[in-house]
Amino acid sequence: MKRMRNRHHRAGGGGGTSRGNNGQIPLNRNHVFESHGPDLRIRGTAQQLFEKYLQLGRDATGTGDRVQAEAYFQHAEHYFRVLNAMNQAAQAAQQERAERQRNYEQARQERRDARERREQDEDDSAPVASSSERRPTERRRRAERHEEEAEAQDDDE
Repeated sequence: MKRMRNRHHRAGGGGGTSRGNNGQIPLNRNHVFESHGPDLRIRGTAQQLFEKYLQLGRDATGTGDRVQAEAYFQHAEHYFRVLNAMNQAAQAAQQERAERQRNYEQARQERRDARERREQDEDDSAPVASSSERRPTERRRRAERHEEEAEAQDDDE
């Protein structure tokens, strides 16, 4: 089924503030917006657009065009709100990362403590062996092997 496009549809994206994420404001501070202002089109980050519309509003006020100035100030306010939303989202993401890190560290410490308790319980429940029953060290094993070889040679002679 072929979809009909109206005369305002443009291929390759939407209009206005280029919000791609289902109407959500992008978290990237460097996201470039394409703004269709009252009488011009401007591209830039939310910070750049805020500053540009604010300056255009001041200029229009200086020339006595109160209606145009108000339109620019409204656009500036929109990008000011976008900036605030980005800052709030960044703070929430930072808090979430910090919380995940705390939970990870806590779980890691709990696993370490549990392992140490298990090892301690195993040590406490194991019978104490005399020094002759303990597992021989590598040096003692080599010495015993050497003695066995020497005894085998004496038996052969």
